[in-house]
Amino acid sequence: MSQETGLLHCYNRGCGKKFNPSDNKDDDCVHHPGSPVFHDVYKGWSCCSKKCTDFTEFLNINGCTRSKHSNEKPPEPEKSTVNRCNNMVRIATRPVSNRVSLKRPPFDAPQVTLSPTISSALLEQVKGLTALGSDKPTDGVVQIGQSCTNNSCKGTYAGPDSDEETCNYHPGVPIFHEGMKYWSCCQKKTTEFALFLQQPGCRQGRHVWFSKNVGKQAQCRMDWHQTGSHVVVSIFAKKYLPSRSAIKLNPIHLTVDLFFVEEDSRYDLDIELRGVVDVEQSSVHMLPTKVEIKLKKAEPGCWSKLEVPREAKPKNSKSNENDVNLNSELKDVDLSDL
Repeated sequence: MSQETGLLHCYNRGCGKKFNPSDNKDDDCVHHPGSPVFHDVYKGWSCCSKKCTDFTEFLNINGCTRSKHSNEKPPEPEKSTVNRCNNMVRIATRPVSNRVSLKRPPFDAPQVTLSPTISSALLEQVKGLTALGSDKPTDGVVQIGQSCTNNSCKGTYAGPDSDEETCNYHPGVPIFHEGMKYWSCCQKKTTEFALFLQQPGCRQGRHVWFSKNVGKQAQCRMDWHQTGSHVVVSIFAKKYLPSRSAIKLNPIHLTVDLFFVEEDSRYDLDIELRGVVDVEQSSVHMLPTKVEIKLKKAEPGCWSKLEVPREAKPKNSKSNENDVNLNSELKDVDLSDL
């Protein structure tokens, strides 16, 4: 711990290392001088052409510029004051005389299993995959300097004493929606990417030096965006088996079930949609990095949220009590007033 005395934190984007101000050379820092750019499902930097769809892959994009480390926080980009969602409503929902809002059908109405369009690249990706079983080795030799794999933990392995340290981490997944950035586990929302990365973990535990097979329940990042006529829900996942996965839909009820054969695990999403959709004109694309569900709005307009929070199921419910709504913790913020 004494070695870190006098070290400063570098705030250059993409660096995040600590440095000695008295030993700071012109090429010590590898960083991104630009700003993070999030457009549709792509993530990248304004200073270079590299982009990706996976958040972890985005964080690992190497900097494109070398300079000295800096302890000064870079300025945040100016925030737009335009309310795009409200503008969309004004354009897409012009006043109509004697207009009656669509009646919401029952949540428990029968669902239709959507027939997906399956990418040939995904079929090639899962070709020959088999379940590895619970005896897959996860232990290994931890190297000095190895980083903890828990989300947002900054800990590195410095020896056996590191195993006794408290790990502050986020057990959830990152959510990016309508300019807001937050973790699904604690809902601390911000528009500034740097502040999002600096959010301390909301749970305490032990460091995990190697990723472990979680077995039963898989975790995938979910994101969504909308136009005046469609809502697009994206589940970011790799190596899921199309033949044992299903997307079901009724006008207000969306269910997603993805099976990952290697880990013998499943991802489940079961939500009540904020608006009414046209099931027959909705579609699903299964791709190597995600499942994209395109929902046709039954009436044009802007949804303030993706889903409606649902109360706990009664004891006499006919639904399977083991079903878990993974997004029940994601209480979407209403951005219509921003």
